[in-house]
Amino acid sequence: MTHDRKSFATAVALVAALVSGQALAQASAPAAAKSATPTAAAPAATGEVQKGKLAWYGRNFAGRRTASGEPYNPYALTMAHQTLPFGTKVKVTNLANRRSVVLRVNDRGPTDPGRIGDVSLAAAKRLGMTKSGVIDAELVVVSARATKKR
Repeated sequence: MTHDRKSFATAVALVAALVSGQALAQASAPAAAKSATPTAAAPAATGEVQKGKLAWYGRNFAGRRTASGEPYNPYALTMAHQTLPFGTKVKVTNLANRRSVVLRVNDRGPTDPGRIGDVSLAAAKRLGMTKSGVIDAELVVVSARATKKR
């Protein structure tokens, strides 16, 4: 009888958490952490806005193939994003100093679940973030790339 009461109490607590929206956020967090990079790019809508942490990657990756197949160029204005299609143009703004730059998505990442993107060295310099390494940023889709049909 005690086991049934515990199960019932657990079920009631789960329903209460679901109703309040807490369980959904908690249940999806471990799944998001497991999948470092999604398998398919989500379509981007012009004007779509995201806010979160952004980091940069530098010269040590120069020449390595990005997920799009092109070699990484630290001096190009590019970025990695987990879901936006390759070729999408994104206006990135450093929320601390309001500096902005338009970047092209050409890679997947970041693998850190606490971040929304990684930018090239050139982008980091324009955003004024080379010393801090990680910033709070806003991303706005400027132009969504049309997906190619094969």
